[in-house]
Amino acid sequence: MSSDPDAWAKACAEDLEAEKARRRAERGEEPGSPAEEFRRLFEAVAEKITGTAPLLGGLGGPAAQAAETVTETVKGLVEQARAAVEPVIERNPQVFDHLAAAGGELLAAYRSAVEGHETRWTRGPGPAGDDPRDDDGGPGAPPTGRPIDLD
Repeated sequence: MSSDPDAWAKACAEDLEAEKARRRAERGEEPGSPAEEFRRLFEAVAEKITGTAPLLGGLGGPAAQAAETVTETVKGLVEQARAAVEPVIERNPQVFDHLAAAGGELLAAYRSAVEGHETRWTRGPGPAGDDPRDDDGGPGAPPTGRPIDLD
């Protein structure tokens, strides 16, 4: 019986692809690159902004004309923004990758700081000098977490 040394790797790869396909079918399309996601976000916002005309359709007279003017102005601004954003996305997709990575790092740093503060503030009194509320600001200064005797 001869066995293919790559048979196991091929079977695993096929199983992985089948699982990915099953999950895509279950959840829908997977997110693309940050540049593609930014483009999608921009298109969705533009669609929402320019799709406000039906809400103003029940107006009559001068109000209808004003609503039409506003709608046309908004559509023009969205088109100008699209014309400005598309070349940036096309020329610099890596910028969005870096921005997404930086955002993730900032979020991780924020979470770490918040968790650290929450831990210190919720664990209760510990050894002397461990409670940040007891910071006295120097020799002779009253502790900030205690009442000050003014007499």
